[in-house]
Amino acid sequence: MGPGVYGPRDVRRARYAVAAVFAVHGAVTGSFATRVPWIQDHAGVSAGQLGLALAFPALGASIAMPVAGRVSHRFGARAALRGLLALWTASLVLPSLAPGLLTLCLALFTYGATAGMSDVAMNALGVEVENRLDRSIMSGLHGMWSAGALVGSAAGALAAHLGADARLHHLLAAAVLTAVGVTACRWVLDLQPAEDEDPPPRFALPPRSALLIGAIGFCAVFAEGASLDWSAVYLRDRMDASAGLAAACTTGFTLTMAVARIAGDRVVDRFGAVRTVRASGVVAVLGGLLIVLAEHPATAMAGFALTGLGIAVVVPLCFAAAGRSGTNPSLAIAGVATITYTSGLVAPSAIGMVAQATSLMVSFAVVTVLSCGVAGLAGVLRAGDRTKVTRPAAAVPGPRP
Repeated sequence: MGPGVYGPRDVRRARYAVAAVFAVHGAVTGSFATRVPWIQDHAGVSAGQLGLALAFPALGASIAMPVAGRVSHRFGARAALRGLLALWTASLVLPSLAPGLLTLCLALFTYGATAGMSDVAMNALGVEVENRLDRSIMSGLHGMWSAGALVGSAAGALAAHLGADARLHHLLAAAVLTAVGVTACRWVLDLQPAEDEDPPPRFALPPRSALLIGAIGFCAVFAEGASLDWSAVYLRDRMDASAGLAAACTTGFTLTMAVARIAGDRVVDRFGAVRTVRASGVVAVLGGLLIVLAEHPATAMAGFALTGLGIAVVVPLCFAAAGRSGTNPSLAIAGVATITYTSGLVAPSAIGMVAQATSLMVSFAVVTVLSCGVAGLAGVLRAGDRTKVTRPAAAVPGPRP
């Protein structure tokens, strides 16, 4: 990295800036998730066709995510994040404009590509700040993502209740979120590559140290992606709930995730990553059982809330464990990010395909089974347990003059 050192005040300011970026990213996701039923009806697609369309974000992200590292190397961390985040917020308007299946697939491909690149960039900066502060902050940062998703989904629930056109709703949301995100990026760490530093490879397989960590993240993010994109549809189609109540279910899910993640750093510091994740996995399984067995909307909504509570801290702890595993932490973080993020984008399409072949109830039975993996694989996070691992404090290299 270039010469210069960031002081403690700069690092604290960068922490708040990255937290704001996480919130903006989450708000885009929440804004989209609550209007999926409207988008489905506007495009005139079945549950199976919607599931197919929702596979395209995963395809876009898989292709584009490796580009994020090269963009950061070329332009620096701050400029890269600013540009990638603006592309992501702007892409929110695309799915609601799609009049049919083909255009919906193309819109969601772009949506996923920009989501993946900006997600990698902001998580890399978040891990960098956590390492310099020498205390857990990743759960709190992801809590800000969930808080942003809560705000976005709450606005979406209100828009759905009022019968607002999702095209206008998403256009206004994209304009506001772009302005907030670009402004927040002014204060993130402006890390620059050293003069003799080679650019990252366009594609690299995740190291072995990241595979098991990625597996537990896969299980958690699958449940998260399925719940975000299908909870409203589940209540509408299986529980005969109104559009407003169905959207409120997604809001409740994001609320429990936000609360758990914001409180998560203190819990992890006290009980350790392994015990926290094992308990979280049990809670997620109980939530899944409530969803599958529900005969009333309130029961299903409680199940989605418990699922959010159970999976909330898992992904932040996966990133923390990756940063302390193997001989190349940055490569491990990128590998875990790819596995977990792709899981979240694959989950909605998988849920749709299973629902088309069987039912939505069976789809969420699959989610419940995967939630068992969160508790069963918790031991692989021992490398990232702050009660077992201590990092020396270090200064943050600053930008080149």
